[in-house]
Amino acid sequence: MPRIAVIEKEKCNPVGCGNYLCIRMCPVNRMGRECIVVGADGKAEIHEEVCTDACSVCVKICPFGAIHMINLPAETGKPLHKYGRDGYRIYSLPFPVFGKVVGLLGVNGIGKSTAIKILAQALKPNFGTEKEATAEELIDYFKGTEAHLFFDRVKRGEIKIAYKPQAVDMLPRTAKGKIGELLRSVDEKGMFDAVVEQLHLQDFLENDITEVSGGELQRTAIAATALKNANLYIFDEPSSYLDVKQRISASGFLQGLATPRSAVMVVEHDLIIMDYITDLMHIMYGEAGAYGVVSLPKATRNAINAYLSGMLKEENVRFRNYEIRFGARPPVKAARKEELIRWKGLFKKLGNFSLEAPEGSLPRKEVIGVLGENGTGKTTFVKMLAGMIRPDSGELNEKIRVSYKPQYLSTDSEETVASVLARAVEKYEVQLVRPLELKNLLLKPLKELSGGELQRAAIAECLSKDAELYLLDEPSAYMDAEQRLTAAKVIRGFMETFGKTALVVDHDLLFIDQIADSIMVFSGKPARHGTAKGPYSMEEGMNLFLKELGITLRRDHDSNRPRINKPGSQMDRKQKEEGKLYYG
Repeated sequence: MPRIAVIEKEKCNPVGCGNYLCIRMCPVNRMGRECIVVGADGKAEIHEEVCTDACSVCVKICPFGAIHMINLPAETGKPLHKYGRDGYRIYSLPFPVFGKVVGLLGVNGIGKSTAIKILAQALKPNFGTEKEATAEELIDYFKGTEAHLFFDRVKRGEIKIAYKPQAVDMLPRTAKGKIGELLRSVDEKGMFDAVVEQLHLQDFLENDITEVSGGELQRTAIAATALKNANLYIFDEPSSYLDVKQRISASGFLQGLATPRSAVMVVEHDLIIMDYITDLMHIMYGEAGAYGVVSLPKATRNAINAYLSGMLKEENVRFRNYEIRFGARPPVKAARKEELIRWKGLFKKLGNFSLEAPEGSLPRKEVIGVLGENGTGKTTFVKMLAGMIRPDSGELNEKIRVSYKPQYLSTDSEETVASVLARAVEKYEVQLVRPLELKNLLLKPLKELSGGELQRAAIAECLSKDAELYLLDEPSAYMDAEQRLTAAKVIRGFMETFGKTALVVDHDLLFIDQIADSIMVFSGKPARHGTAKGPYSMEEGMNLFLKELGITLRRDHDSNRPRINKPGSQMDRKQKEEGKLYYG
């Protein structure tokens, strides 16, 4: 059985562990052989060929969880690509199907972006060596498989690839000018007007790329990719920064790109959107930061259910030792509860935008989900509850203790995670630190955390404070599907255990479905005016929100997860006729 040794360089902290603890404690090093050494980058480096098979001392003593010793299945073979001597490696790839949208699902750090970068020709694989493979070597590597034909057609220019990267927030650093001018400059199909209309870009075409929001950047990136004259379109996390309405709209747009002569591939963490947009799906499994393997393709429903079960039966692989389960919580009418905070006739004007919240209250001991389009005042309302913004008029009871997690998190702090989470570590290790997997991050500075790590730390910091009302603005951002479900369970469990109230703003419908007891809905014209409605019972609030979207939700009969009905399907028509858009 092949065995690999991997060090996640971003986690390796020689100063934090007391000057290379792994090097000092390695039994092979103590015997006079160089197994773990100081690499050229100043981080620890493992000589895999010297490492003793039975020894895992370094894995156990590393305080940051940076070292992995992994026994691989014999059939895994040699890696397709490897980052350095002891870095992450990938063993297989997903592949497109013409006329279909193919998805790739897996946890953060498992190598999804690496896989699609290789497909998109943005990364040349090295077969585990220090030398990049030529196009001919790559074709020979896959000889006798469909991948052989794919890379051969790419080499011959029969397959042209358009690729939207994950980090759309980096676009202003590489592109300059107005949105409309930039999109016209990449329009190879002469479809500028049609794409602008389908993705609703009209309102900000005259804006400079440095002046638009994250959601506007995302839609611009999707449009720029779609305007290229390609027959394989690859989109890495196209729903990031988009609200639910925009996600549904973008999904329909991407589906339209898949024709008999073209294929679409998507990496996504929103399970409801992934289920809605894709026809087939690959699951990527392995060990985050260490190695990744891509499964054979499955029909989307079967793939997501297999992912939730943690088992690929056809391949005889168990990649998680537990199942992810969804409770079949039927919609219930909200019972009358003791009020925590009440508002009446709230009004706030910020520049050209105005928000009104006619009347409502939040009860004690409940989780209230908040849904609505971007730019309709959700964050403004949350900030008023937090006391950060004063309403222009209206009544608001502010005499309660509030803890607030903002939408945008600071990433330049020198503080360590341990100093920020001191109260969480002291009082809530079981409830927060362990389930959110923060223990190995405690000695790292906040500025070195990834987006998902920073988000989990921010959730723990918010919940660890002594408060009556916890306000969390987009807590699922940057997290993978598994982490989102864990975070929903942690937040909901915390409120139930300690009898607290949480108001949670998010755009992931599955996340809101799992976490909320009731719903607030924000409507209006984005960036102009918004109205806060509710809270409503889950059934009433979701019906109101789904009606605005024009979609219906049902439960999967095997996993109980929420699924969007195909527009115009028998179930979709039936639920709309009955007025039960939410689990009719």
